[in-house]
Amino acid sequence: MLKGIIEMFPTWFKNQRSAVFYCSFTIGIFYSFFSNAQGFLKAEGKRIVNEQGENVLLRGMGLGGWMLQEGYMLGINEEGQQYKIRERIQALIGEKETNHFYQKWLSNHTTKADVEAMRSWGFNSVRLPMHFNLYTLSIEQEPVKGKDTWLEQGFAMTDSLLAWCKANQLYLILDLHATPGGQGNDFNISDRNPSLP
Repeated sequence: MLKGIIEMFPTWFKNQRSAVFYCSFTIGIFYSFFSNAQGFLKAEGKRIVNEQGENVLLRGMGLGGWMLQEGYMLGINEEGQQYKIRERIQALIGEKETNHFYQKWLSNHTTKADVEAMRSWGFNSVRLPMHFNLYTLSIEQEPVKGKDTWLEQGFAMTDSLLAWCKANQLYLILDLHATPGGQGNDFNISDRNPSLP
């Protein structure tokens, strides 16, 4: 579903990868499922409202650490970018075991049971900090310059989370935390490598 939304953008815009991700994720796409039909939340002045114009107060949890490991959450304050964390793990256990570790991390960090628990605790929303590298290759890894390679893993994970949220009547807030090329100088939350463009 999410991949389909991205593919609806015109080709000229889709190739501007930072613009696509910025526009489609960080401005805050909200999914809501409090009625039988899907809907979106939007801002009206200083208020967040549903499709019926009713005020919505978001009470939720963020899934920080799932798709993007943020060093400060792991107690790593120096060099806490995910790529550096991964490099350290790989130096200890090798590439094959590091890949296995990360697949297990992504498969087990957040599950349907977690989303059900959030609903039972009274939350009505979930924020998903996302890392672009689960959805597309970095510019340096692209096999054909100027083209985009889409990766299924991130889309499948997001679609699963969306289904769990829908089943539990939770809003899903998509937040592209780590964008292609990086943003800002808070390396812990952007996984930016300052030596790359």
